Amino acid sequence: MMNPLFPLHQGVPPANLCARIHSTVQQALDDQRLVGAVVLVARDGALVHQQAAGFADRESARPMALETVFRLASVSKPIVSTAALALVAQGRLDLDAGIERWLPEFQPRLADGRPARITARQLLSHTAGLGYRFFEIHADGLYARAGVSDGMDASGISLEENLRRLASVPLLYEPGTAWGYSLATDVLGALIARIHGTSLDEAVRRLVTGPLGMVDTGFIARDPQCVATAYVNDTPQPHRLAEGETVSAFEGAVGILYSPGRIFDPRAFPSGGAGMAGTAEDLMRLLEALRQGYGVLLPNELIAEMARDQTGGRELPDAPGFGFGLGVSVLRDPALAASPESEGTWRWGGAYGHSWFVDRAQGLSVVAFTNTLYEGMSGRFVTDLRDAVYGALEVRR
Repeated sequence: MMNPLFPLHQGVPPANLCARIHSTVQQALDDQRLVGAVVLVARDGALVHQQAAGFADRESARPMALETVFRLASVSKPIVSTAALALVAQGRLDLDAGIERWLPEFQPRLADGRPARITARQLLSHTAGLGYRFFEIHADGLYARAGVSDGMDASGISLEENLRRLASVPLLYEPGTAWGYSLATDVLGALIARIHGTSLDEAVRRLVTGPLGMVDTGFIARDPQCVATAYVNDTPQPHRLAEGETVSAFEGAVGILYSPGRIFDPRAFPSGGAGMAGTAEDLMRLLEALRQGYGVLLPNELIAEMARDQTGGRELPDAPGFGFGLGVSVLRDPALAASPESEGTWRWGGAYGHSWFVDRAQGLSVVAFTNTLYEGMSGRFVTDLRDAVYGALEVRR
C-alpha cells in the first residue's frame, strides 16, 4: 500500500478493534447518517484495519471501495501546507518573511485602511486576518459582494483573480492577533506556485504527492466512475448533493456553495484549501510520512513546528482544548476536549464528509473518508469512530 520509504505492512489488529469499527460504521449506515465510508487505521507503521462499506453511489448501487476517490475539501489543506513546508526546508520560503516579497500584488489592508504584513506562518496557522465567504452571516456580505470564491464552487475565475478579489476586502483583524479559519491556504497555494515557478498542481506533485507515491491525489479527477457521489444529511435519508447547492455547517452562516462537478473541470482554479481529490490510502501515506519523520519528506524540526500550537493559546471556536499548528489542529488539553487522544494529537476534516487524526504518542494514524456531509466531518460518527479505536487500544502512558 505504501511507498517503499514508508512501508505499511499488514499488522495484527488489537483484540476487538475491527469489530468495534465495523459496528460503528454499520450503525451509521443503518441510521442513514452515512451512505458510504472508507476507514484505515495504522499503528506503528502497520495497517491494522482497512474497510470500505456502503455505497460510493447509492442510486446505481456502486459499492464503496478502498480505491474510491473522494473530493477532499479541506483535507487538501495538510497536503498543500506540507508542500509549503517543503519549500521552507529547501530554503526557498521563509516562514516569517512578509509574503509581499513573492506576491507583491496581494496586499490586503486593515479596516482602517492601514497596510498589513502577512507571513507564511500566519497563512499556515490561520492567523492572517482572512475569512471565508461561507462564514458570512448574510448572502450579501463583503466577501460575497467582492465575488470571492471559497474554492468549492463553479467560479470560472483564475486563482490570481480570486486573490485580487480577496485583497479588495479589509482584513478581519491585524495578522497574528487572532485565529480565524480562512482562505489563507488558497493564498498559500498561490505563494507555492509563484516560488516553485509552476502551477500549484505541478508544485504539489513534485514536492509531496510524487515523492510519496500519492498517485490518485490531485486537483483534477479523470474518471467519474472512480469518484464517490456526494450526499447531504437529510430525513429520512441523505439526499444527493446538487450542482450549485448551498449547505450550511454552522448556525447563522450562509453556508458553502458546492459544485460537485468542479473536480472534473480542468479550467477550475486550483484551490489550495479545498480543491483536491484523492483516496484514503494516499492520505495515509502522507500522515505516516509526517508521523514517522526521519527527515525524508520534511526535517524533524519542521514537523515539530507543524505540530506546535501557533495560536498563542487562543481557543478555536467550538473546539475546546484545541489549538492550531501549521496546517493542522493540535490538541492542547485532552481533558477540556473530553477526548481519549494524547496531548499533541493532530486532527482536521473536510466538508465533503471526512475526518483524520494522528496521535504520535500512540503511534496511531486514522483516516475516515465518507461521502456524506456533514456527518462524516463533524457528526456523531467522528466521535464514535475515535472512541471505538481508543476503546480497543492498549494505550501507552
